[in-house]
Amino acid sequence: MLPRYHTVKQAGEHEIIIQKSRFIAHIKRTESEAEAQEFIQTLKKKYWDATHNCSAYLIGENDQIQKANDDGEPSGTAGVPILEVLKKRKLKDTAVVVTRYFGGIKLGAGGLIRAYGKAASEGLDAVGIVERRLMRVCHVKIDYSWLGKIENELRSSIYILKNIQYQENVEIEVFVEEENQPAFTEWMIEMTNGQADITAGDVTYLESDN
Repeated sequence: MLPRYHTVKQAGEHEIIIQKSRFIAHIKRTESEAEAQEFIQTLKKKYWDATHNCSAYLIGENDQIQKANDDGEPSGTAGVPILEVLKKRKLKDTAVVVTRYFGGIKLGAGGLIRAYGKAASEGLDAVGIVERRLMRVCHVKIDYSWLGKIENELRSSIYILKNIQYQENVEIEVFVEEENQPAFTEWMIEMTNGQADITAGDVTYLESDN
């Protein structure tokens, strides 16, 4: 699992007009090729009357699945520019379909490349980008006498306070990046004079706006 990567925040769409042609960018997070293909086919059915439904997607930790489709536009003028936008922004697990309704003015190869790239880029801006960081949920059990100090220190640290459970002892759940786990454990032990019980829990991705 990657320590961190960028992807789209949410599914959405964004429309622009270029030389009387409508370009509608549809964007979705897709974590498998099957999911990306389903997304594309759904939009092709929905926009069956469009002149073109061009698409591209990047999937996998190492971008091992990359596809671009011009859907009838001149070769290399639609799908590839969309894919290049995804690569330039270093996005993962992302699919984009740009639907075009021809407005009567031909754009030429260069114009098409710029138009599809612009539609994809502005669509990504509209839906937003997030950073996903791989985090370990660490469980810290302490006596109530330590709660005020620990909570204050955590809130001003690089670690992220997830939850506090008030039971016989206090159990604090903290998001810690995997690489920082040894340092976090050492910090907690030092701060509580060795009186904290620290256990490592599940690994999960935490998202934050880019």
